[in-house]
This record gives sequence, structure tokens and C-alpha cells, in this order.
Amino acid sequence: MGYVFDHSDAARYEKWAGNSINSGLIKIETGLMLEMLKPSKGESVLDIGCGSGLSTFALLEKGLDVTGIDPSFHMLELAKKKFKNRVTLHRGVAEDLPFDDNSFNYCVFFTSLEFVENPLLALEEACRVTKDRIFVGFINRYSIQAVRYIFKSVFFESVYRRAHFFSVWEVSSMLRKIVGNVPLEWKTVCHLPVTGENFLKKAENSILLQKSPFGSFGGVTASLVPRFRTRPLEIKNISPEKAGVAAGSVPAGTIKS
Repeated sequence: MGYVFDHSDAARYEKWAGNSINSGLIKIETGLMLEMLKPSKGESVLDIGCGSGLSTFALLEKGLDVTGIDPSFHMLELAKKKFKNRVTLHRGVAEDLPFDDNSFNYCVFFTSLEFVENPLLALEEACRVTKDRIFVGFINRYSIQAVRYIFKSVFFESVYRRAHFFSVWEVSSMLRKIVGNVPLEWKTVCHLPVTGENFLKKAENSILLQKSPFGSFGGVTASLVPRFRTRPLEIKNISPEKAGVAAGSVPAGTIKS
């Protein structure tokens, strides 16, 4: 088990998320999640490390059947108050998911992989219970935002003191180890300091920015669809004498009129 948010952490997190600027950033990040996940209404999704439900809310708005799991009692209590019976919530850890194989269409980590004790095992478990696609959203270790969190945690009490930040290459590499050569995609958002929602949305959705390895928030998807390498069959020229009946050479007298 990695770091588990206590009551104070949960309160600070909710206060941070309630800030108008931060809620706008969360909207951009969950927008990237949905863009890359490409879910359809009515499909099932597991939100691993759902916390108080920042990503859960976006998944619900998309019309998905959402299940959340988190090790923190305090974060789950906040989620229960928000969603009541609209979401199925479980208390548990990412490294040992209490679900059968292929239980969900999709699985997401939304800034939660940073806090697990064994990220590779957590990803293995996510792939085990997922049928279609997995999304990993994380604070990019090569971004200015990650540097700010690290610097701040040195001088002030912060949950990010216990976090391990990843790059798009690290997350992609871990997924490759688990699922092999399946379709993989990564994008980032940069949290541009500009005003105007429409302009911001257009800027963040530009291909150039989304392919920057230094974006503040990164997302990686793996499509868990088996692919098969095929090659044309080699047909050899076989003489009728060797082929016999299989080649159409029927012995005389065997066909009756």
C-alpha cells in the first residue's frame, strides 16, 4: 500500500479542488482523459484511486457505469456524499483489486499512480480487470508544475512529499512490459496561463502542444486488443503424380455415369 490520504489531506484536497482556477485545470485534464479513452454511454469503467471523485464526476457526466476504489476512508466519505448511489465505491488498494478478470470496459488512474507503492503491479492489476482500454493520467515529472510541487513540499507539509512523478516514457514503458505491442498513445496538456475559455480550449487541443513531453499533465492509453501478425501462405507446385486425388487426379474407372 502506498500513501493513504488522512482527514487533513482530504480537507486540503477538497479546498484546492474548489478553487475556480484549479477546477478549470481539472476540467482540461478530465477532458483529455475522455478524449483519449473514447468511451460510449452505458459502458463500465473502474476509477482506481478515485479519491473524492474529481475524475469520477467527469465519467458520470459521460453516461458511464462508474465503479471507484480508493484506500482512504476519508476520501471515500467525501465521494459518497457527492454521488450517493450513482457510483459503486470500494475501499481497497490498486495492487490487489477485488474484481474478476475483464470486469470493466475501461480503467483509469487520474493522478493516483503517483501514490501507489508498486506502480507496475498496480498497472498489471488494472490490465487484468479491463477489457478494452486503460488510461493513466499523471503529473508529468518533466513539467514546471511537478518542480513546483516538489519545491513546495520541501518547505511545507504536502501530500506530494510522498508522490513519485512519472514521465510519458516511463508510463509507456511500464505498460509495454505488461501488455506488449498493443496500440499505445500519449498526450499532454500544458495549463497555459491565458484567459478566454474558447481560446484556451483550442490552444490546449493543438497537436503541437499535446505532443510536448513537458506538458503539466500527461495521459497514456493502452488499447487492450490482441493483434496478430499474418503472412501469406506459401503454395508449392506439386505434380499430379505426387498429389493424387487431393490435386484432382482421379484414377480411371472410379467415376460411374
